[in-house]
Amino acid sequence: MFRFLHAADLHLDSPLRGLSRYEGAPVEALRNATRRALENLVAQAIDHQVAFVVIAGDLYDGDWKDYNTAQFLVRQMSRLDKAGIPVVAISGNHDAQSRLTRQLNLPTNVRMLSVEQPETVRFEHLGVAIHGQGFEHAEVTRDLSVDYPAPEKAWFNLGLLHTSADGREGHARYAPCSLEGLKRHGYDYWALGHIHKREVLCDEPHIVFSGNTQGRHIREEGDKGVTLVTVDDGLIQSLQHLSTDVVRWSKLRIDLDGAGDTDEVLSALRQRLEESARSAGDRMLAARVELVGQSPVFTTIAAAPDRWKEEVRSLGQQSSHEIWIEKVRFLGQAGLSDDDFTDRAEILTSMLEGVERLVSDELEISEIGAELFGKLESKLPREWKEEGDGLSLLDLSFLKESLEEVGPMLRARLRGGETR
Repeated sequence: MFRFLHAADLHLDSPLRGLSRYEGAPVEALRNATRRALENLVAQAIDHQVAFVVIAGDLYDGDWKDYNTAQFLVRQMSRLDKAGIPVVAISGNHDAQSRLTRQLNLPTNVRMLSVEQPETVRFEHLGVAIHGQGFEHAEVTRDLSVDYPAPEKAWFNLGLLHTSADGREGHARYAPCSLEGLKRHGYDYWALGHIHKREVLCDEPHIVFSGNTQGRHIREEGDKGVTLVTVDDGLIQSLQHLSTDVVRWSKLRIDLDGAGDTDEVLSALRQRLEESARSAGDRMLAARVELVGQSPVFTTIAAAPDRWKEEVRSLGQQSSHEIWIEKVRFLGQAGLSDDDFTDRAEILTSMLEGVERLVSDELEISEIGAELFGKLESKLPREWKEEGDGLSLLDLSFLKESLEEVGPMLRARLRGGETR
C-alpha cells in the first residue's frame, strides 16, 4: 500500500489585484496566502507519509517580480526532499508565461516533465508510472493527451495533465480533451489541473481536478486544498480532500424581505457572519455580503449604501473571529410588478423592467457585453485578464453582477431615495 498527493494550481505569489482599494484590508495576509497554502501542502505530504507528490501545473502565477518566489518554492521542495518524498510536476499556462521559470534549478527530488513531448517517470519500487507533458507556451489549444503513451502493464499508471477538459466557465480553453478520450488510455488515475474547483469527473478510472490550493478571490470560494489518494495492490482504495487554504472566501446572500426593521437586518447579518466564520475554522474569513430584497427595509438600506457598507464592515471587526468584508452589494429581485412602485418616472420604470428582464437572459447579456466591450477587451494586457481576480469585461458573471447592482439604485430612485 502507498499514498500519493495530487495538487495543482499553486499560483505562488499571485498578486491578488485590487485589494488595496479597500481601506483596512489585510493585504499582507492575503498576499502571503498562497505561500502559507504551499507550506500546508508540504506539511500534509509529510504527515501522511506519502510516497510521492504530483503537481498538475501552474506552480507560479506568470513572471516573478524577483527570485524570492523561486527561492520560497525551492525551500518548500527541499522540505519534501529531506522527508524522502519525490515530486513530479508539469508546467501550466501560467508557468509557460515566465521566462525565469526556465532558468530555475529545483532540488533533485523534483522532476519537471518535458514540454516538447509526453514523458514517463517510473518508480520501480512502487510499480508506478507517471505520464505527462507540460505547456511549452501559454496558449496550448490542442489535446496533449492524445500523444500520451500506452500504460505500463501490471503497473499503476497515472496521467498528469493541465487542461480545461471539455470546458469550464471562467477558465480559458487550454489543452482541451474529452472524458472518453482519457478513459481510453487505460490509466488508473488522471491528476488534472487548471480548473480551480475540485471535481471528480469519473470514478472508473478516477479522473480528478484537485482544485487550487488557496482561493484568491470571491469567485474561488469554499474549501481549497489537495487530494490524498490511497492505493493498495494496484487499486485505488480512497480519495480524501485535505484542506490547505488559510483564507476562506464566502459569498453571503441575505434576504431582507422578512426583516421588520434595520435592527433585525443587523442581527441577521451578525448571525450569518458568525456561522460562516465558525465553518472556516481557524482561517480568516473573506466574505462578500449581498443584501437582497424588494421590501421597504431593503429600499431604505439600498438608498444609503455608504452607511451600510460601514455597518457591515463594523460587524466583521467586532467579531472574535478574523473576518474581512471584501465587498457589500445591494441586489434586487427580478419579477417586480409596476404596482410596487409609484409612478414618479416612467423612464426609470422602463429601465428597471429592461434590466430585470436582461438579468435572466444570459445569451443577450453576452451579446450586449461583446458589442459594448469587445474592442476594449482585446486591448487589455493578458496579465490583467489572467492574474489576480482574472477579471474579464466579457465574463458572464461580471456582466450579471454589474446589472444586478443597477436594479436597487433604480428602485431607490423610484421610491424617492438617493443612491451614490
